[in-house]
Amino acid sequence: MSTRLVKAYYNLALGRPLVVIAAVAVLLAAALYQAQYFELDASAESLMLEGDENLEEYRVIRQRYGSDDVLFVTFTPDAPLFSEASLDKIDALRAELAAVDRVASVTSLLNVPLVQGEDVTFDTLRKGPPTLRDPDVTVEQARAEFLTSPIYKDLILNADADTTALLVRFRKDERFAQLFERRRELRASQDAGGLDTAGRAELAQVEQAFSQQSDRIQVQMEADIAEIRSILERYRDPPTIHLGGVPMIAVDMIDFVRSDIRTFGIGVGLFIIILLTLAFRRTRWVVIPTTICAGVVLAMVGWIGFMGWPVTVVSSNFISLVLIITLSLIVHLIVRYRELQAGNETAGQTELVEQTLRSKFKPSFFTSLTTAISFGSLMFAGIRPVMDFGLMMVCAVVAGFVFTFILFPSLLARLKPESVPQSRRDRAGTLNLGIAHVVHRHPGRTAIAFIVLTTLGIAGALQLTVENRFIDYFHEDTEIYQGMALIDRELGGTTPLDVVIDAPDNFMEDYKEARAFDAEMGLESEPTPAQGYWYNAGGIELVTEIQDYLESLDATGKILSLGTTWEVVRQLNDGEPLEPFELAILYNQAPEEIRQQLIDPYMTADGNQIRFDIRVIDSLPGLNRDRLLERIRTELPEKFDLQPEQLTLSGMLVLYNNVMQSLLHSQIVTLVVVFAAIMLMFGILYRSLRMALIGPIPTAAAASMVLGIMGWVGLPLDIMTMTIAAIAIGIGVDDTIHYVDRYRTEVNLGADNAAAAATAHHSVGRAMVYTTVIITLGFSILTLSNFMPTIYFGLLTGLAMVLALVSNLALLPVLLERLRPFGKQ
Repeated sequence: MSTRLVKAYYNLALGRPLVVIAAVAVLLAAALYQAQYFELDASAESLMLEGDENLEEYRVIRQRYGSDDVLFVTFTPDAPLFSEASLDKIDALRAELAAVDRVASVTSLLNVPLVQGEDVTFDTLRKGPPTLRDPDVTVEQARAEFLTSPIYKDLILNADADTTALLVRFRKDERFAQLFERRRELRASQDAGGLDTAGRAELAQVEQAFSQQSDRIQVQMEADIAEIRSILERYRDPPTIHLGGVPMIAVDMIDFVRSDIRTFGIGVGLFIIILLTLAFRRTRWVVIPTTICAGVVLAMVGWIGFMGWPVTVVSSNFISLVLIITLSLIVHLIVRYRELQAGNETAGQTELVEQTLRSKFKPSFFTSLTTAISFGSLMFAGIRPVMDFGLMMVCAVVAGFVFTFILFPSLLARLKPESVPQSRRDRAGTLNLGIAHVVHRHPGRTAIAFIVLTTLGIAGALQLTVENRFIDYFHEDTEIYQGMALIDRELGGTTPLDVVIDAPDNFMEDYKEARAFDAEMGLESEPTPAQGYWYNAGGIELVTEIQDYLESLDATGKILSLGTTWEVVRQLNDGEPLEPFELAILYNQAPEEIRQQLIDPYMTADGNQIRFDIRVIDSLPGLNRDRLLERIRTELPEKFDLQPEQLTLSGMLVLYNNVMQSLLHSQIVTLVVVFAAIMLMFGILYRSLRMALIGPIPTAAAASMVLGIMGWVGLPLDIMTMTIAAIAIGIGVDDTIHYVDRYRTEVNLGADNAAAAATAHHSVGRAMVYTTVIITLGFSILTLSNFMPTIYFGLLTGLAMVLALVSNLALLPVLLERLRPFGKQ
């Protein structure tokens, strides 16, 4: 930094502090206005891989076969389920749910068609199938069908016949569908190189409109589920009612995140204020750090709202991290200021502040730079929410540094120096000097201890897995957990998986030629299933065999497909298969209601694609999503003579598994990138190859221990815990740079290794201890959350800080003494 610029900075920050404070106040007022656009996102797309092709397939399948935005309302009455009182209550509940504005239908045991009665025939179905409420249907007859029907058993009635489920389906959003289709067309043209300037402009407009419509749908879904919950509350006494389904999970995750940001953001802030009071025992050293941290948080909330970046589950704890990063800088400045004041009690305020800034600006700048690099490495993860989190934290690091070095001198400029309170016992200083003494006397043992711990850490990290049960994200007393557990246990599973199979390529070639010939001859007509590959006796028999195979898998629960419909049709036909002409008649003459429920969700109108609607049991112990999907991809073609390209696996399970499987690769990539950047940074900062090698070692040891502990205790890597390594690195490198900077200063003044280490331990080490204790205890509040990722984040962040502190106070001085990067003392 040039002398002129430095002088201008001091003149402004120390000479005109009120101008600086006023300018910051105006900036924060603008941030407060932009904070209204701050939004949370827990939708499926917020947990996707960047450019995941399966996401586009998922959307296409959803548009073709209907959305999986289905809510499950489980109903367990005290009275017998099939008593008139219970059925009347179910009927009333169904009617109220159906009256919700966006609800398209509510399926219950009262309104589903009953097709297994002795008097039910194809003619009966054409006239309109009977239901439980029809006078001619007995309760015993309906109960027997619900328990044995391949469609209804384990779907709307459990095996004990004491719990039923109402399926609430939402209307398709036509505007969303139109925007999705147009966007898909424009993207295809862009990929083919066929978009002109007008086309690119339209694509940008459609992309923006699609995003806005998605946001509106999410907001509306929150309102709908809140209304549905208010309805359910009126029916909960005495029946036991649970709400489940993907839309509810997404909404509840937003509520958890919103609650954690509000409750624990404030809680951590208050706890930090208390700890600052205990550590420094001066009002100014509480007010100034609190003011700066609050300013940075508000600025970041406003910036995120201005940029339109949604806060996801991954980035939900960014406020807590902003507090860590900013507070760490401020504590180092406070400790240095008090150290200078204790050494020169006659110095004026301007002199003390200026000396503090001069001595701490450079290490603080480089600690902020390396921390930004640590978080910036997350942008190589390839996972959209993790990449966004990395970008947010880079901005937060910059904001923390700028606000600290603008507000710290400005807020102190008009204050008079206070006497440094004399503690009866300097516990932090005593502890640090004791560590320095032990390390200096036993450097070999210290190094061996860290080699052993790091080796154990690496061994544990190699045991990390990415297989985790979604249900484990929640406490057992939450509705999400209870609802998922009940639906998994009694009603067929929760997580959607689609297995879609196309007709073979050779059949499709002949089919298209036949259709083209008909068009040329003027015989073109709407395609019918009878002309397709699957809607015939042989095709349906193959579908049935595939369904039997899928049902044999341990992790699969309820499966619906054309095979399920076929089984019902066989029962109607006295167990005999239909002839080809009977199949055509069945499709053409079946009531619209029957076709919409039993055929259309599982086969395209041309009969050339089928779909198996599978629900996977997420709470299954030892569930391995990747192994399940790989088994299906491998065994289906082998067992049923299918071509691999005929098979498509889709659904939320596939999308989530894609993210999980990329985590290990992403973790390795981010660690390699960040350590390479840190080595380069240390080499440039200290102009020393030895420091380029020494600098990352304490941080690498701490990061390996954190990941190792996760591996040894069996905590899986997920989109939240993968950020802990970046946090450990950012914190560890900060401590390393501050320590080395002070160590080098003492060496340049003529101190030997022991004296330089003792001084660094007693001065910078005290700031490191204060920061670690304050943040670790402050983050312990997060363990009170109902959201398990928040609890893990709090525990692992505290652990990362402690390990980083230990590594820098014990291992770093050994490396500096043995490798002597600053020459012989």
